[in-house]
Amino acid sequence: MTSYVLAIDQGTTSTRAILFRADTSIASFAQREFPQHFPADGEVEHEPEDLWSTALETARSAMRNAGASAKDIAAIGITNQRETTIVWHRTTGRPVHRAIVWQDRRTAGLCARLRADGHEATFAAKTGLLLDPYFSGTKVAWLLQKDAANAALAARGELAFGTVDSYLLWRLTGGKVHATDATNASRTLLFDIHRGQWDDDLLALLGVPKSVLPDVHDSSAAFGVTDPDLFGAAIPIYGIAGDQQAALIGQACFKPGMIKSTYGTGCFALINTGEKPVASKNRLLTTIAYQLEGKRTYALEGSIFVAGAAVQWLRDSMHLVQRAEDTGPLAAAADPTQEVYLVPAFVGLGAPYWRPDARGALFGLTRATGPREMAQAALESVCFQTVDLLTAMNADWSEGDGADRILRVDGGMVASDWTMQRLADLTGSIVDRPRINETTALGAAYLAGLHAGFFPEPDRFDRLWQRDKRFTPQMDAASRERKLKGWASAVRRLLA
Repeated sequence: MTSYVLAIDQGTTSTRAILFRADTSIASFAQREFPQHFPADGEVEHEPEDLWSTALETARSAMRNAGASAKDIAAIGITNQRETTIVWHRTTGRPVHRAIVWQDRRTAGLCARLRADGHEATFAAKTGLLLDPYFSGTKVAWLLQKDAANAALAARGELAFGTVDSYLLWRLTGGKVHATDATNASRTLLFDIHRGQWDDDLLALLGVPKSVLPDVHDSSAAFGVTDPDLFGAAIPIYGIAGDQQAALIGQACFKPGMIKSTYGTGCFALINTGEKPVASKNRLLTTIAYQLEGKRTYALEGSIFVAGAAVQWLRDSMHLVQRAEDTGPLAAAADPTQEVYLVPAFVGLGAPYWRPDARGALFGLTRATGPREMAQAALESVCFQTVDLLTAMNADWSEGDGADRILRVDGGMVASDWTMQRLADLTGSIVDRPRINETTALGAAYLAGLHAGFFPEPDRFDRLWQRDKRFTPQMDAASRERKLKGWASAVRRLLA
C-alpha cells in the first residue's frame, strides 16, 4: 500500500514539494527559493536549471523528511507557473535561452502588430485569450525569431517548447516524454480550447512550427514515469495542471459558479463555468479549468500581475518592513483620514485593463504619509484589483448576479487576517480561507491521486475541503463606495 502522493509546485519565486496523505493532510514539506533575473525594463527571466534543480531537491527533501521511499509514493503531480516559456534542444536538453517568465513584457510590440493587423479577434475566438505578452505564444515566437539558427533547428524538429510543467516532465522522465496537459496548453495562444488541439492558423501567424509542441493530455493521466536513478525507483507521474487551475481544483470548486482567488506573486481569480466556455465581454480570459476523461470544464479568469509582489516591493526595494507579515499590523495602524492609493503596475496592468505599457504610481501622498499608510495602500491595492475582477465576472456570468457568491482564497497573502477582512469589506463578499492553504499543490496531488485511485472522484473529494476562517463584510456602504471611487480615479489618472 502506498502512503502518499507527491506534489511538485514550481512557482515564480520558489519551488515546493509536498507529500499528501489520503485524507489530504500534509506529511512533509520542502521549499527552495531561486534567483530572479531582470535583464531590462519589463523583462523577467529564470534559469531553467534553477527550476529543475530546486524541483528535484525539494522532492527528495520532502521524501527524506517523511522517511518515504519511491515505493511509498502512489504518484507525482506537477503544477507550475503558467505561461513561462522554455525552448530546449531535444538531444542535449540545453535551453536556447533563459526561461521567459509570464511577467515578461518584451513581446508587447509583437502583440501590438498582430492587433493592428486585425488578428486579436481570431486569437480570442479560438483560445479565449487576448493578445498580450503575458502568454507563451509570442514568447516562443520571439525566441525563434531572435536567432536564425534556432528557427532552423525548430523547423527540423530539433527543438522542444514547453511551459515549465513540460520541461520538468521531460527532465523527470530522462528526456523520454514531451507532453503537457490541457490547462497549460490553453495558456499558450496556440491551442484551440473548443476543439482541444493545437491550431495550425495560429501557429502560422506566430511562425511557430508544430514540431516543437508537446503532446496534450488530460490533467489526470499517465504522463510517464520518473527516471529510476532520481528517486531510487520509478514513480508514475499522473497529474499536471497550471497553478491557478490546480488551485481551483484544490479548493474543490467543481460546481459551476464556484470561485477561488489565489494571492501569490500575482492574483488570479477563476470562476467555474461548466462544460461550455463563456466568452467575456469585459476583457477577462476564457480558459480550460481542467480536463478529465477527455471532457473539458471551463472557467473565466481574471489575472492581476502584482499582488504579493507589492509586499515584496515594500520589503526589498522600499525597506519599509523587514518581514512580509509585518504589513498587516502596519496597515491596521494607518491614519484613517489619509486616502493613499497604490496602483501597482510595476509590469503593466492585467485584467480588465490589459495595459502592458502602464507603470506603477502612488496617489494621495501628504507630508504625514508614512510606512503605515504605504502598507495599507499596498494591501488595499490587491483588494481593489480583486473588486475589478469580480465586477467583470458578474457582468459576464449570467447564472445569477453573484451577490451570494463565496470567495475561496489561498496563497501566501491570505495568512493576514487584516488583508482578508479588508478584501471582504471592499468586495462585499464572504471570504473563506481553507484549513489547508497549499491548495495549488493539493490540486496537483489530487489529479495524480485520482488517476492512481488514491483519491476519490470529485463529488466525494469536495467533502474533504475544510474552512479555517470566514470573513464577512463589516465596512459601511458609504466608506466602501468612497474607497472604490478613489481607486477608480487613481487608475483613470494612471492610464490617462
